[in-house]
Amino acid sequence: MFDKSRLNTLPDSPGVYLMKGSDGTILYAGKAKSLRKRVRSYFGAAGESRYHIRFLVARVANVEVIVTDTEKEALILENTLIKKHRPRYNLDLRDDKTYFSLRMDMGEEFPRLTIIRKVLRDGARYFGPYSSAASAREALKELYRLFPLRHYPLETCRRRRRPCLFHQLRQCSAPCHGLITTEEYQGLAQGAALFLEGKNRDLMKVYRERMAAAAEDQRYEEAARFRDLIHAIEVTVEKQKMVTGGGDADILGMHREGSALSLALLFIRGGRLIGSRSFNLAWELEDDEAISSFLNDYYSREVFIPDQVFTPLPVADSGALEELLSERRGKRMSVTHPLRGTKADLVRLAGKNAEAALRERRKREEGAEAVLAELKERLHLRNIPRRIECYDISTIQGSYAVGSRVSFLDGKADKGSYRHYRIKTVSGADDFAMMHEVLSRRFRDTPAKDTHPDLIVVDGGIGQLNILIAVLRDLHVEGIDAASLAKSRVERDMSAEKLARSAERVFLPGRKNPVVLRQNSAPLLLLARIRDEAHRFAITYHQKLRGKETVRSTLDAIPGIGPKRRRELLRRFGSLRHIREASREELAATPSIPPPLAESIWIALHENGEGGTPG
Repeated sequence: MFDKSRLNTLPDSPGVYLMKGSDGTILYAGKAKSLRKRVRSYFGAAGESRYHIRFLVARVANVEVIVTDTEKEALILENTLIKKHRPRYNLDLRDDKTYFSLRMDMGEEFPRLTIIRKVLRDGARYFGPYSSAASAREALKELYRLFPLRHYPLETCRRRRRPCLFHQLRQCSAPCHGLITTEEYQGLAQGAALFLEGKNRDLMKVYRERMAAAAEDQRYEEAARFRDLIHAIEVTVEKQKMVTGGGDADILGMHREGSALSLALLFIRGGRLIGSRSFNLAWELEDDEAISSFLNDYYSREVFIPDQVFTPLPVADSGALEELLSERRGKRMSVTHPLRGTKADLVRLAGKNAEAALRERRKREEGAEAVLAELKERLHLRNIPRRIECYDISTIQGSYAVGSRVSFLDGKADKGSYRHYRIKTVSGADDFAMMHEVLSRRFRDTPAKDTHPDLIVVDGGIGQLNILIAVLRDLHVEGIDAASLAKSRVERDMSAEKLARSAERVFLPGRKNPVVLRQNSAPLLLLARIRDEAHRFAITYHQKLRGKETVRSTLDAIPGIGPKRRRELLRRFGSLRHIREASREELAATPSIPPPLAESIWIALHENGEGGTPG
């Protein structure tokens, strides 16, 4: 129990406080303008009246403080400590959904748009975010029709003898072959950037001026191109709805039900709503603290920081937060709580999105719970299989043999618990022995009981299941249910007009005949999805190893090529295929490759029948 007499000895200065349990575990990390006032608020009458704070305070045995010079330093330190210790009562923004942005470096000779996952502070311009790579590619597809920028790395394009297919489709201006000047191309790139930023009024003004100048100089074809471009932009912009007067902003909405907190961000770019992102979190303290912690954590990541962030509640440390985010952005930004007008309406809209996201999550959880309960009943399991692990082997006649482990928690992939295994002790094509090695390593190397799943599924039939049972018995692993899932197979019936397939079968310990789940039932689809994911994960690793070995053996077989030169060639050209496509002169341009060795490499890669005939 925490000694309240210590409260008066705490410093009245900015800093971070760490609330610890009796075992020394950090339960909560927070920042404060005044450490004494903030910590005392938890243990006073006001704190005890708030039910969600009583649960935390009852577990606190000690409070440690770290004094900082400013509130901004406290924000930075708080974020660092939360990420390091992941306290039970702090927000956890771990998210398995990846968002994408478009990147363009205007410093390049011919700037190009690429799809990236992380927004870096590297001087390039970023646009987005987009909820998927597919939506980012769709945005690029529309953009190339208006602004024919290059699609591929410049070195790759220049190695081609003629412009690519995109040039023939009028979606690339072919700067690699000198079909557009650097100045003209830079104009296209600037136009694309203005369009993506929603600054269409500025863009149209520039293009109308250029069209008029070209017509005055009697360059009518160029004037016609600008006329068509202006028309295409006008048609495209008509489909988009302006929601604010302009500029970039993130709108934060919040909805709370007990300790379940849902936050939604609406992304406004160039005055237009382009997308949203939601976060479902567990939070048991004050709402304004949740907002402050969320903003500090979210914008410390490699994401775009806009001109303004609008919040559903006032943020107590908004001044320090604005200073910190402006420093991260490299430009002034603001965090405000709008009370009326369009911006307040957008905050309410974001709140509705947060509420809808929480409802959707609850429905998914209820559906997953029902499926797992049915699976427990049909397979006669001891417990509801909240954590399911599945194992698979991938090999070609014993070569590059690997095993995989995938883990599903409450019906969803838990990719942080996926593992690859390179087979070390088995030679030849012995799938049973390989499975025995993988399972033995899993339970021998990670013996802690809290990491054990409720159910283990192996890909295969009764033989693979017997291997699993033997490993669990030999290593004295208890409390885990076991099963194997055998794929459906073609049933041979020469008199039938169509091929028929058997049902997928589940084998269980101590039972001779398999359990046949109803086809397309939710439990069977879940097991099949987990099995297929284990298969995909194993094959991907197997192909990766095989591809690396193929490149290594092909290049290492050439006299004069060792590990250092092999790495340099791959770094320069990217792949074995691109090395084969390179000319003798391009190979010799590699710093450590003299002309005679370049000739030997070219001949070796072309005389083996994989790259054509030598010329």
